[in-house]
Amino acid sequence: MTIIDVVQFEIGGTMYALDIQLAREIVEMIPITPIPRAPPHIAGIINLRGEITNILNLNYLMGLQMKDNKENQKIIVLVPEAAGGSNVGMIVDDVRSVLQISDDNIDQMDASMSKETYVKGIIKLGNNESEKKDLVIWIDIAKILSDILGTAVPA
Repeated sequence: MTIIDVVQFEIGGTMYALDIQLAREIVEMIPITPIPRAPPHIAGIINLRGEITNILNLNYLMGLQMKDNKENQKIIVLVPEAAGGSNVGMIVDDVRSVLQISDDNIDQMDASMSKETYVKGIIKLGNNESEKKDLVIWIDIAKILSDILGTAVPA
């Protein structure tokens, strides 16, 4: 049995997760400077402790709605290796927790489905077999960034 560490976050009322080794840090929402003529998936840039960081609208990339309430929004800043050496952060509605998940509680997506949907698998949260399990969508950030940047990004 393998244990996988993920960061659980929310977009539009749905729970998602990404591999923890891809997340450098989680920061509170700060003002984002828009970039003229940027595509809709780019929210803009921020100055994070002297480093210019590109901020992505993850909801737009995945075809999701964001909540109107921006009170708990956070930015998940990725490790530079996840984005081909660039500083990249993603806006999410809220970050819930860091989870350790057994691979027994993950349903892997078949290759054709994960290729189209950016989903690595579905995480089932719950304590025992009889309990209704909450579902968390485990997204493939490396695939999303690879498609945006047009380059191969290590997984």
